[in-house]
Amino acid sequence: MKKILLILCFLIKYISAMALVTDTLQVSNNESYYLTNRYFEELEDHNKTIVPQDIFSNKDFHPIKDRFPRLKISKSVTWLKFTVTNNTSQNYLPITISKSIIDDFDIYFKETRPGDKNGDGQMALLTSKSPQYSSNMLNKGVMLIDASIEPGTTRTFFVRIKSNATVVIPIQIQSADKFIQKRSIENMINGAFIGMFIIMALYNLMLFINVGDRSYLYYVVYIVFLGLTQLFTLGLGSYIFPGNVAVMNTYVTPLIRIFFGFSLLLFAGEFLQFKTSLKKYYSVYQLLFLIYIISAAATVTGATRIAYTLITWGAIATSASLLIAVIILYIRGFKPAKFFIIGWGLFLIALLLTIARNSGFIPYNFFTLNLLIGSAVVELILFSVALADKINFYRRQNTESQLAALAIAKQNERLITQQNVFLENKVRERTLELIETNQSLSVSLDTLKAAQIQLVETEKMASLGQLTAGIAHEINNPINFVSSNVAPLRLDFNELFNLLNQYQQAANHPENTGLLKEANAYCNKIDVPFVKDEILKLLNGVEEGANRTAEIVQSLRTFSRMDELELVEANINTAVLSTLVILRSSIPYYIEIKPILDNVEPINCYLGKLNQVLLNLINNSIQAIKAKRVHHNESVAIYTRDATDHVIIEITDTGIGMNEHVRQRIFEPFFTTKPVGEGTGLGLSIVFGIIEKHHGTIQVQSEPGVGTTVTINIPKNLTAPKMDEEY
Repeated sequence: MKKILLILCFLIKYISAMALVTDTLQVSNNESYYLTNRYFEELEDHNKTIVPQDIFSNKDFHPIKDRFPRLKISKSVTWLKFTVTNNTSQNYLPITISKSIIDDFDIYFKETRPGDKNGDGQMALLTSKSPQYSSNMLNKGVMLIDASIEPGTTRTFFVRIKSNATVVIPIQIQSADKFIQKRSIENMINGAFIGMFIIMALYNLMLFINVGDRSYLYYVVYIVFLGLTQLFTLGLGSYIFPGNVAVMNTYVTPLIRIFFGFSLLLFAGEFLQFKTSLKKYYSVYQLLFLIYIISAAATVTGATRIAYTLITWGAIATSASLLIAVIILYIRGFKPAKFFIIGWGLFLIALLLTIARNSGFIPYNFFTLNLLIGSAVVELILFSVALADKINFYRRQNTESQLAALAIAKQNERLITQQNVFLENKVRERTLELIETNQSLSVSLDTLKAAQIQLVETEKMASLGQLTAGIAHEINNPINFVSSNVAPLRLDFNELFNLLNQYQQAANHPENTGLLKEANAYCNKIDVPFVKDEILKLLNGVEEGANRTAEIVQSLRTFSRMDELELVEANINTAVLSTLVILRSSIPYYIEIKPILDNVEPINCYLGKLNQVLLNLINNSIQAIKAKRVHHNESVAIYTRDATDHVIIEITDTGIGMNEHVRQRIFEPFFTTKPVGEGTGLGLSIVFGIIEKHHGTIQVQSEPGVGTTVTINIPKNLTAPKMDEEY
């Protein structure tokens, strides 16, 4: 048994050794081969210190297990050594690298010249210029070097490859006729591929212009960057950015992929409305943008390897996250999401398989090579269908909502018809009830109007009673003064009349001297100078009483117009003084009345009504002062001031004042702070109505315990023909 195991171990070791031995690659006409580990040995240049002059003598080349050469983050430069026999009819073999991000691709060989001994030779570098082809379209999109080798000969080549991306290096060695044939077919496919992207972008741009939905605009941007990404994957970036390949691979290619990620997120967010439809997912959706922002920063700062790694993982995270989101939306009933499930599912699978291919886990072949491009085409078609299905989805929703609305309308129509009959009966019943109620309300309204008229008349009678009491008191004083002077005046006149009679008798009987003596004696007795002086004083008193009576009568004539409804031109100062005359008897001795009257112009007014206003306001001030328990320096000041188009009347007292709640309600009808039976609550309400009919304003300022100020503004040129209401 031990011998058998030992033999098996030797066999396995021998087979492995044989498997790692490289062969010479035989290339014949119309043949094409990938440079696999069967034909090459590899030398890793971790420190980038190996120079071409020393590569021929380097003994560190070794076979590898990977089928294709592969660059990693830790291995950005590698050397390959392989031997080729040219069995074609051409003296060169095209060597190409396509669909890979390669910065440098150099091929060296030992060129033996006549006179070289022992196999010595000079190092020769093959350039990527290929004059053998009439059209440069054949060598565009690939890194092409024509390996110079005579037909029927064998030559060893050394290849130096450099890249900052983790990538598999698919090197093809082929005959010239095979290369031309394959490149012609690939160019046709690439042209169709580019044309399809251009047509899709223009078509969706026209839809955006017609429909106005931003989803189409974001989809156009997505198509553009998806197309650019695939163009660079196909190696066609040199068409758009000719020049330095290293700059294109270091900056342009990763930035194009980053912008593709941005456009994908913007399109998905707008189409699927993550902000409203998946609020919990929205924060994750925003974090995906952060991955691409960090990738862009790494690209700009020159950290290309980190940028490519972040872009790869960002693409995986984006596809996986969006796939989960659209599955949730589809479960919730958003049917267009099924196209995104298929599209992003295929893209995620293709991306993972591509990463696995570049990592050597799956073989490198035509299928794995074109997997991403194929998934991009399928994704493009599915998303276009999704946009169209979205329109159909909304159209179906609109149709369903219209049908539902129509059914509801018919149901409502039936219900309305039934309700109309019911409502007509109810309306008939309510009409009869309303007629009865209106009749009752009409009676109540008439009663209220009568009560209102009676209350207004009561307030007028109260004012008239106060006016009558004041007039009676004022007239009584001068009348009493006159009547008290009549008796002594009559006695004085009687004495003078008796004296005149005695002198007249003495004059008629001059012979009787005794009569003259009696007359003189009577004259001395009555003291004629005193009687004369007394008569003059009594006459002055009578005259003063007559004047005071005339003044009262004049004030009474002013107040006699309280019910007149005609505008008259009057002086406010006269109205104030007349009111004070009427109220003179009701003013206590401890209240000082201060009329401070400006020289104001006459105004158009209803004089009797304004007298009623002044009477009520001044009387309220007097009563407010009387209500105080202690009186000290009490006064009522009445100011009149002339303004441009109005006259100002201000009445300020030192009464008890009022709080804010009372001040807000003083003009309400029937509101009063007086005890029951002492006020109707209509006085200030009538005052407010009179001022309003004069198109004026009235303002009240008051502070409890300090006093109250009432300010009235009356326009000078009142044009209203008549007042329509009585107060």
